[in-house]
Amino acid sequence: MKVSLVKPNIGKEEEENVLAVLRSGMLAQGPWVKRFEGEFSKYIGVAHTVAVSNGTAALDLALRALGVGPGDEVIVPDFTFIATANAVLFQGAKPVFADIDPRTYNISVKDTEAKVTKKTKAIIAVHLFGHPADIAGLQKLCANHNLHLIEDCAQAHGAEWNGKRVGSFGIGAFSFYPTKNMTTSEGGAVTTQDAEFAKKVDLLRNHGQADKYLHTVLGYNLRMTDICGAIGVAQLAKLDGMNANRIRNAGILNKGLSGVRGLVTPYKAENARHVYHQYVVRVTPEFKLARDGLKDGLNGKGVGCAVHYPKPITSQPFYSSQGYKAGGLNSNEAAEQVLSLPVHPGLAREELDYVIECVKEAGET
Repeated sequence: MKVSLVKPNIGKEEEENVLAVLRSGMLAQGPWVKRFEGEFSKYIGVAHTVAVSNGTAALDLALRALGVGPGDEVIVPDFTFIATANAVLFQGAKPVFADIDPRTYNISVKDTEAKVTKKTKAIIAVHLFGHPADIAGLQKLCANHNLHLIEDCAQAHGAEWNGKRVGSFGIGAFSFYPTKNMTTSEGGAVTTQDAEFAKKVDLLRNHGQADKYLHTVLGYNLRMTDICGAIGVAQLAKLDGMNANRIRNAGILNKGLSGVRGLVTPYKAENARHVYHQYVVRVTPEFKLARDGLKDGLNGKGVGCAVHYPKPITSQPFYSSQGYKAGGLNSNEAAEQVLSLPVHPGLAREELDYVIECVKEAGET
């Protein structure tokens, strides 16, 4: 049996919407993007969504619209995808790396507070793997130090903290890459309650154009196409159902793997809605195999699995070359132990049972 780690859920609704765009002749940013922005705003619980070309563009434009630049510092988690930190460097600012909470893999509020200086302008909190970061702690920290909170929601579409969706607490930056909980093929979005901020992002994504051939600021070409917007409209309508399947699948895996010695299943805070972009287990020294041994064994049996992520950002060659030292204990330990197992909404029960069986067999060898 072969079990895929990821599989986009694309059906007739997406096909019909895309055909409607192709037949309309308007392929670039147009009415489908506008519709998607409105529906996504309503879903997240914000006043404004600005759709862009990808998730990295969303981070870039959010930072640029905030005025982050040379001399500024932005605190980011050391254990996440590298784009979060790169977006800070692209502004000419300095990313400052904080360690993570070992349970959620999200940025540690305590370590973040220790990294705040007079140069700190913002914090980027990644809701990693679909579990919200400690929003209450981060909001308090930002209020105490007059900092901006940017939520990197690339892996957390529909995740909630105290019943409120992520992307609505600070400035949200979303990715709609095909492996995400919902996709537009490629795409991203910035979410905000602030009309003036949304206007800045809108200008920046479209050459700084305030009116036809009237350019008031230096901008980019980072628009979302109507084809992507059309896919997004169909995907958003399915998102709650797809997330419900992820949560169901995670529950099956939790139950099946709960007794495996040396394997730690995902943590979920009581006030959080975890949407399981990835189902991430820890392979501790008590397990019969090292993490990479388990990964290779599962792949050999047709079970898709992967390491997210094998190095903290500070240990990446580029950042090492820039003088960054190896990061915090929790980030390094996570990089050595985490393994993502299949949890996507298209999995059948027999596939989940096969994953559980293969992991258990590996733990008994």
